[in-house]
Amino acid sequence: MSATGKLPRATYETELERLQLELVRMLEWIRYSGHRLVVIFEGRDAAGKGSTISRLTGPLNPRACRVVALPKPSERETTAWYFQRYVAHLPSAGEMVVFDRSWYNRAGVEHVLGFCSDTEYWEFMRSVPEFERMLVRSGIQIVKYWFSVSDDVQTKRFEDRLSDPAKRWKFSDIDARSQAKWNEYSRAKDIMVEHTSIPEALWWEVDGDDKRRARLNTISHLLSLVPYESVSYPKVKLPPVRPDEGYARPPLEQLNYIPQVF
Repeated sequence: MSATGKLPRATYETELERLQLELVRMLEWIRYSGHRLVVIFEGRDAAGKGSTISRLTGPLNPRACRVVALPKPSERETTAWYFQRYVAHLPSAGEMVVFDRSWYNRAGVEHVLGFCSDTEYWEFMRSVPEFERMLVRSGIQIVKYWFSVSDDVQTKRFEDRLSDPAKRWKFSDIDARSQAKWNEYSRAKDIMVEHTSIPEALWWEVDGDDKRRARLNTISHLLSLVPYESVSYPKVKLPPVRPDEGYARPPLEQLNYIPQVF
């Protein structure tokens, strides 16, 4: 259920800073324990997935945590096993992978907009639970989030994207078509959850109408699902700078410094 009242910015920023520190600790545990984590973000367009992913991954080591946001499949990829291009991005030991949309494209946009056949759609529905169980048996933890948003809030966010030059790139013809097919997407989501929310990889719902609360609640929930512990670092004593042994720095006028605009 949605909380009432806008979350104060000061409260939001304080809690976000606290949670991001815990994310750093979580990822360090993942690195040192060899854990493998997949986090899937799906949901309505403009529901806040991207901004939540940004806050989730922003403070993390990019060598151990990466975001996968695949473009539309190439002609070759459309003839391969459906899951093939996603498998290449799964985590190895000590890694966390965040899918900004995932193999569930087939259950949503591809199905609703007719980019796949009914046979391909139902084959996906039959296959994905077994595919995910196989991944879990191999030692990969899968966490799946569905971001919802009310139609009036989605419309307002679309209008903001269209009027803001910094956000205009976020709007595509798919967004317009998805809003026109609001009810079709609702039915597709319900069927997807019914068939693919399995004990090994549940679907978790996120209320995206309030972006600040959605970000904090999602990060907090993810932290509760990963059995991480604080990693102890060895004590380090920095050595003193060695004395000059004849090194001469080139003249400053020979170096190409960027202009001091600010």
